[in-house]
Amino acid sequence: MIKPTITYGSNYPKPFPPAWVSAWGDDDFGLWVEFSVGEGEQAIVQRMRWIAPGQFLMGSPATEEGRFEDEGPQHQVTISQGFWLADTACTQALWQAVMGNNPSRFHDKNLGSAEHPAERVSWNDVQEFMQKLAAQLPACQASLPTEAEWEYACRAGSSTPFACGATISTDVVNYRGDAYGVGEEGKFREHTVAVKELPANRWGLYQMHGNVWEWCADEMRAYSEDAVIDP
Repeated sequence: MIKPTITYGSNYPKPFPPAWVSAWGDDDFGLWVEFSVGEGEQAIVQRMRWIAPGQFLMGSPATEEGRFEDEGPQHQVTISQGFWLADTACTQALWQAVMGNNPSRFHDKNLGSAEHPAERVSWNDVQEFMQKLAAQLPACQASLPTEAEWEYACRAGSSTPFACGATISTDVVNYRGDAYGVGEEGKFREHTVAVKELPANRWGLYQMHGNVWEWCADEMRAYSEDAVIDP
């Protein structure tokens, strides 16, 4: 699935608010803006969070439980530009409003709803979605986040295996429910949940772990131990 991202070339969003927003503000998570697609009561609203530039360790240490070999070595990554990132995966409601269709398996007649994430969409489908979204939002240039931007936002300043700590449970992540680390086995729901049903990370981003796979802008990159900037 997708979380649209919009990039600016400074440590702080300029201009603020951007021309394409319908509302903005500041809360415990930081700056946010919203855009809307459609008119009146039928309008679909998406909130975006400002992700400030910074540095983090990308990948996982060799000792981390359950890691794959291509997830290392860990290396320092600098994200030199801040960007706006959708606080949820794209909902079926937003996809329908932009694309005029809903390809999702878990829709309102099959354990889902308009507030569940849009799924069963290809990377190319997402490129078409971004083009149509930009056409409806003048001055907005939406794209997918890079893998590095996505992991930076997912970690939200953490260095543990998960943004919420050393283990996970199905109270905070929608996944198979297998026990991890010292955690206990949880319930395997076997379907998606609404995009805001489970808690956000400390940067205000929902379900960066679990629920659905999410597309990134770039292809797979072989890691090295060298520090990199905006890979």
